[in-house]
Amino acid sequence: MKKVLITGATGNVGTEVIKSLERIDHQLDLYAGVRSINDDRSKFDSYKIKFSEFDFTDCKTYKTALDGCDFLFLLRPPQISEVENFFKPLINTCKEKCVKHIVFLSVQGVEKSKIIPHHKIEKLIVDSKIPYTFLRPAYFMQNFTTTLRNDLVNRKRIYLPAGSAKFTLIDVRDIGSVSASILTQTSQHLNKSYELTCKEKLTFSEMARALSSNLGIDIHFKSPSPVSFFLTKRKEKMPTMLILVMIMLHYFPRFQNEPKITDWVEKITNRLPITFEQFINDNKKLLTE
Repeated sequence: MKKVLITGATGNVGTEVIKSLERIDHQLDLYAGVRSINDDRSKFDSYKIKFSEFDFTDCKTYKTALDGCDFLFLLRPPQISEVENFFKPLINTCKEKCVKHIVFLSVQGVEKSKIIPHHKIEKLIVDSKIPYTFLRPAYFMQNFTTTLRNDLVNRKRIYLPAGSAKFTLIDVRDIGSVSASILTQTSQHLNKSYELTCKEKLTFSEMARALSSNLGIDIHFKSPSPVSFFLTKRKEKMPTMLILVMIMLHYFPRFQNEPKITDWVEKITNRLPITFEQFINDNKKLLTE
């Protein structure tokens, strides 16, 4: 059996990868890379998965976790931007341990933006000569149930410096399904890059209207200046680095070409991607309480 190490296993995407693998027949030996096996084991009680201690911020955990690893599902935790300090040693360890394939969760448009960490990580992987598959997802629908949830639930608003820029979207459940398919058929996806989107392209004003219609609540969109956004979020005690990332993610698209819609989800999973309306209806409780 091929050993697969899934990093970020307890996060939204990692959990969906594990769930998707659980639903299909495969001959993989799955390991969840977690910081504390004792603390995190209970989160996967109902799944057939083993555990490896893995901490992005502790390079000493890399070798043991990657020992005997054939396939690595790799993502970048939002709080870690020091590519040279952590991802370079990690990729070097992958080479040392003869990892055969890396599936890396990147971002849509990464090839056009050299300043984001994902661009540097992709280059490290390519330069390593380890076979890879790059997943480049669009804007996560689940941002509304995580980062944006407080404003949505408590202030009935979307508050972002996005103006009228259009965004492509993706549900992380689709990322999980695509990842599971690739991990069970890596030979079909060698050194490929896939942009993952649903079939919609929406402004945040349009997203606010969709949320209002499906939730039965009046949700409005306000687009502050980057400075106003920064000051507001600092008053709310949001970490400075996260605020800057959110400005980059939402403000810069106003001056870029619209992202494109792709059909890779459908091609790889043999089903249509989840719509924004379906996401809202599946998450009504999280979006209102």
